[in-house]
Order: sequence, then structure tokens, then C-alpha cells
Amino acid sequence: MTKADIVDEIAKATGLTKIETKAVVDGVFGSIINAIANGKRIELRGFGVFKQKSRKPRMARNPKSGDLVPLTKRYVPVFKPSPDFLAKVNETMKSQLGETE
Repeated sequence: MTKADIVDEIAKATGLTKIETKAVVDGVFGSIINAIANGKRIELRGFGVFKQKSRKPRMARNPKSGDLVPLTKRYVPVFKPSPDFLAKVNETMKSQLGETE
């Protein structure tokens, strides 16, 4: 699913135009990106938590040449889904695949 698909679904569900919906979706995504970039944690109850984590400096290997490459300390965004989110995904996938517990 792409951002355009999300905009289409929300526009159909709310009755807003696609242009208005795209502005809202872009605003939400931009707010999340800015908050994470500023070290803030975003908790959306029933959905999950967005935050940033630091990665320690380490030596990596270039897979093409095999040379060692130093990686500096860096920060990456992470998402932890809520238990409700996980349960919904698990339940839906099992029913689609015809699995039983």
C-alpha cells in the first residue's frame, strides 16, 4: 500500500477531497518525522510507539569487496506495534491463510 492508497481510503471514508486528505496525511507524517528527529517519543494508543534509538559505532564489511568499513554512531527510527495491533495482524493473517491454533 502506498501513501496515495492511504489518501484514497481516507478520502472515501471521510468525504474530504483527495487534495485535503493528502495535506492531512503529509502533515501527520511530517509531524512524526520532526518529532522523532528531535528525540521525542510518539505514542498512539491502540496503534504503537514511534521513537529513535542509537546504534553504537562498529566495523562493518562491504559485501562486494569484503573490505572493513567503519560505521559511526547513528540514530534510527523504530516502531513498536501495540498489543492490539499485533493481535489484529495475527488474527487476520491466520484467517486468510486458513490456519487454526
